[in-house]
Amino acid sequence: MFDLTFGFKVLGALVALALAGKVLHAKIRSKSRLPLPPGPPGHWLFGTPLPRTNQSQQFAEWINTYGPVISLRIGPKIMIVPILVAEYIPTCTGTVDIMEKEGGLLADRPRAVAAGEILSCGLRLILVPAGKQFRRLRRAAHTHLQAKAAASYAPIQMDAARDVIFDILNNPQGHQTAANRRHPPPQIIVIHKMLKRFQMLMRPGALLVERYQILKYVPGYATELEQWRREESQLFHDQLDRVSRELATGKAGPPFARYLLENQSSHKLSDEEMAYLAGSLFGAGSDTIAVAIMVLVMASACYPKAQEKVQEELDVVIGRDRAPTFDDFNSPPQIEAFMLECLRWRPVTTLGFAHRALTDIPYKNMCIPEGAIVFGNHWAISRDPSVYTNPDQFDPQRWLNTDGTIRDDLKFPSFGFGRRICPGQHIANRSIFINAALLLWSFKITQDPENPIDESGFVDGVIAHPKPFAACFEPRFGDEASLRGVMGKYGEGL
Repeated sequence: MFDLTFGFKVLGALVALALAGKVLHAKIRSKSRLPLPPGPPGHWLFGTPLPRTNQSQQFAEWINTYGPVISLRIGPKIMIVPILVAEYIPTCTGTVDIMEKEGGLLADRPRAVAAGEILSCGLRLILVPAGKQFRRLRRAAHTHLQAKAAASYAPIQMDAARDVIFDILNNPQGHQTAANRRHPPPQIIVIHKMLKRFQMLMRPGALLVERYQILKYVPGYATELEQWRREESQLFHDQLDRVSRELATGKAGPPFARYLLENQSSHKLSDEEMAYLAGSLFGAGSDTIAVAIMVLVMASACYPKAQEKVQEELDVVIGRDRAPTFDDFNSPPQIEAFMLECLRWRPVTTLGFAHRALTDIPYKNMCIPEGAIVFGNHWAISRDPSVYTNPDQFDPQRWLNTDGTIRDDLKFPSFGFGRRICPGQHIANRSIFINAALLLWSFKITQDPENPIDESGFVDGVIAHPKPFAACFEPRFGDEASLRGVMGKYGEGL
């Protein structure tokens, strides 16, 4: 009878031999290359141990130690973590921007076995490798998510922002739940569960199958992931089927899902691609916007003087006779500066999503090798003192010129880089604006003296969700009944 213990030892030896071969091959090949960027030392076979918590902050510390571009070896793979600020920021020394200048060579995604292949069956746009499928999906998404089309979402976004105000009036302690409640109630729990699973799987080093892909084929290894896939697929198909039924009865339905259904053949989308494109963008966009709203509330409570500047401007530009609408989108620079600073001060994605180098990329007498996993570390970028003076300080005025207009020489890559930039960025910006404007027009937001806010209280993950925190909401104009009356009529006539 075959000795299982002996078999496992043989298998382990073969895996170790294969890994050693890859390491040796990489070392031999590296002799013909420029050297890799510097980085922390690691085991000769297994590479650099990844931190289990606060990865983006640890990477930022390594960047401070080894330089603006560092390399790590994760098993047989090379990971490059640059602190990269977009090329239009001339004050940034040593950080000329691989992510932007070499955007075409970094348009690929590394293989994501758990989240991309098993959970999403290769259908999630954010993880699809560069190629024909990516271009098809991106083209379909861009058509109805570009800046010119973003205005079509105004009624939905205004309704959602109004509902946040109502929810806070009904239950101020549940303000974070109010930011999250952007779907019909039965969908909330399911969508949040799906997003939590996806974000967990996307953490670098979360599962061994990312290093040793052979585990994908081990019987029973992916049983739970496959169950998650079935649940997720069912949710996305149910959402699209609901829109299809609404169209059949003459109802409008959500703009993007409706567009996909009406133009499926012209974009050559399968039913599966269409369901995942609509469902995954819908869920991910709602989650990131909810986090941005929570950060806005936190910053308002913690920095009352910054909040007051926005409210002074809102009182002058909008007044007290009406609530803000999208007609005010380009009017108040103070609120735009406040939004920009919220997104920099506490980035929604602290590490960002991984890119993959399609070929060797020379960079300042160093080499980013073909196949390297490349992260643009948003947290490290946001803390670069050469670009953002006193980076830990919440200071919306850093975004304004002396004449009070928004600076065009200072940016922050909230939505990613290059060809993998978030396709929904224009819709997201408008959603954050209308929520910020309506919240700060409606309420004076303060801390609860008995429960001070921990400004560093965020869940460590791909999306940095704030931990539960208390805030107080005082209606700014009249009493609560007056505010309810204004909100009751909000959006009429659109």
